[in-house]
Amino acid sequence: MELIVVMGFYLNPIFAVIFCLNLISIIKKVERDEKINTQKNTIWATISFVYIITSLTWSFAFIPF
Repeated sequence: MELIVVMGFYLNPIFAVIFCLNLISIIKKVERDEKINTQKNTIWATISFVYIITSLTWSFAFIPF
């Protein structure tokens, strides 16, 4: 359980930056031309977002009341 909190503490900022950069890249590609493939960026943004939300959820689920 502590491993999830530690991993979330160190990896969340990294994945948050990856998420933001991929989202900006997707927006720029779509803005320029609709035929450009954004699948790789979309997959990385989704993985980053899911990891951030999952680690935050598990971290807050184990806070003793």
